Amino acid sequence: MKSPVRWDIFCQVVDNYGDIGVCWRLARQLAAEHGLTVRLWVDDLHSLQRIFPDTDPTTGIQQHIGVDIRQWSTPFPPTEAAEVVIEAFGCALPESYLAAMAGSSSRPVWINLEYLSAEAWVEGCHALPSPHPQYPLTKHFFFPGFTPATGGLLRESGLISRRDGLLENPEQLWQQLNLAPPGPDETTVSLFCYDNAPIDDLISAWEKTSLPVRCLIPEGKPLTRASAHFGKVLDPGDTLIRGNLRLQAIPFLRQEDYDLLLWACDCNFVRGEDSFVRAQWAARPMIWQIYVQEENAHLVKLDAFLDRYCRDMAPETATVLRKFHHGWNRHGVLDWPALQAALTDLRTHAVRWSEVLSGQPDLASNLVIFCKNPV
Repeated sequence: MKSPVRWDIFCQVVDNYGDIGVCWRLARQLAAEHGLTVRLWVDDLHSLQRIFPDTDPTTGIQQHIGVDIRQWSTPFPPTEAAEVVIEAFGCALPESYLAAMAGSSSRPVWINLEYLSAEAWVEGCHALPSPHPQYPLTKHFFFPGFTPATGGLLRESGLISRRDGLLENPEQLWQQLNLAPPGPDETTVSLFCYDNAPIDDLISAWEKTSLPVRCLIPEGKPLTRASAHFGKVLDPGDTLIRGNLRLQAIPFLRQEDYDLLLWACDCNFVRGEDSFVRAQWAARPMIWQIYVQEENAHLVKLDAFLDRYCRDMAPETATVLRKFHHGWNRHGVLDWPALQAALTDLRTHAVRWSEVLSGQPDLASNLVIFCKNPV
């Protein structure tokens, strides 16, 4: 069967950069590596502009890097349905577009791209069909995941080799980021988190640590929180030294440069889904702040990932990592000295984990294969 060529991706921005981050990476990869005609419908072009500055948030139709970017507005304009329709993270498609899908001479393949989870039930639900109650359409639930029985993870072709090539020359990596290399015995950390993270506790721990820490923190809510901690407004380019902490405020980075930052640092604090996956491809120790859900449902997802991630880790190292994750997600204390002492072992494990994951098919390729012949 011939592969569908015209794809529409619908994205409603909920998590500022997580939802659009995933959708933009997917759209770019489908266009660049699979030669597809991709339209990305997004309701918040300002969020896309933050991670891809070439975006013009005042223009409803624009082309960038092979992707047709469209403003998802209300009312939705009359639009011919694509051959593949991706409904990202459960966003409800416009009613007029659903009608256009139902009226197509050839029924589109309709995908609900779900949130990433390491929970065991995901494998059983991946690719399940769901008939629409009104229209002659069937939606399939597509789950990203960490095993071959899921949809996989977003990973561009050549990402790992590009990472390894740059890491052979760390100084060049820091030059591309326009940042100085770390000082002697300095642990370099990137900090990207939600504004409800225990930033004050972490900064206080860094100030008192026996080994020097350099924290690179991009402009946005985390930098605002750090500014409040110090009682001083910090702007990109500012450096503040307290105790054994050297905190550097940096500009908000476009996606490609954020990858470089993750590769360069000794430990990365990440959040949500997009930066969480990119930190795993960085093959560096990471601390994940998961998006909070009612009745602490997010902690079940956190533990499911840690169970999988720590499976082949030394027990004492796994205990340190688990405790710190729970502390960072406000269900325990932050023991930075213990985590810093474990970074060497955690880095070895992160490399192995990346190698295992990169041996599996990537999410974009799995989507293309599935849509060629949906079950």
